[in-house]
Amino acid sequence: MPLEDIPRTKTGIQGLDAALNGGIPTGNAVLISGGAGTGKSTFCLQFAVNGATLFGEKTLYISTEQTREELYRQAYGFNWRVDDLEARNLLKIVFFDVTNGNSFMEKLDAIIMDFKPRRIIIDSLTTLTDSLLVSGMTEDKGFSMVQIAETVNPMPRTDQIMTKHILYTLFKAIKKYKVTSVFTSELPEDEHSLSADGVSEFVADGVLMLHFLGMGGVDSRSMRVRKMRYTDHFKDIMQYEMNQNGFVVYADSDIKV
Repeated sequence: MPLEDIPRTKTGIQGLDAALNGGIPTGNAVLISGGAGTGKSTFCLQFAVNGATLFGEKTLYISTEQTREELYRQAYGFNWRVDDLEARNLLKIVFFDVTNGNSFMEKLDAIIMDFKPRRIIIDSLTTLTDSLLVSGMTEDKGFSMVQIAETVNPMPRTDQIMTKHILYTLFKAIKKYKVTSVFTSELPEDEHSLSADGVSEFVADGVLMLHFLGMGGVDSRSMRVRKMRYTDHFKDIMQYEMNQNGFVVYADSDIKV
């Protein structure tokens, strides 16, 4: 299929959709990576709300950090009535307690089969993969951590291999449903990789980087599409802000991709 004919999942954020040549290629798994205060969860909520209100698409929002009540409170700050969207079966927010067992994949499959979303959000991937590493998810997939530890040296490389296996397993499980998925990743301010684990940017189909700089009482926010498979995209840095309506991305009106 020619790239221009690939179906798109629009974010509903005008400047960003233009930068993506019409939106995220449907079925892509996209990493939203940034430090504290860059608006990763706000972006996810807006992606879900816009999907429902503008395009009639159902979104499953898996949170591993904020509870449903906390996400409701955050959404209300932008006048997004997520309670109404849940009541209309256009949005489903699920809080997954990473300290309570390791049955994430089984629960996720059951929810997807029942709810049948077109968009899936996991916020945050960092917390989820850390918890699955600790709980030993890979042992359930025939990839024993003990065997890895005995054959790979040094230990940091062992952790990276296990993380990569977990990510491939997770992304494969979600991609089989042919949904467009968004994952958030914490990014330390002094980090040179594109994600907290240094692996997920290679597994994901797309990477959107968010940066925040506050100096002298002036906030500067910028984003960049570092990677997006199956489409051309705007390569330069774009400025954005978060106002009462959520994300607003500023790009040249004659943006060329």
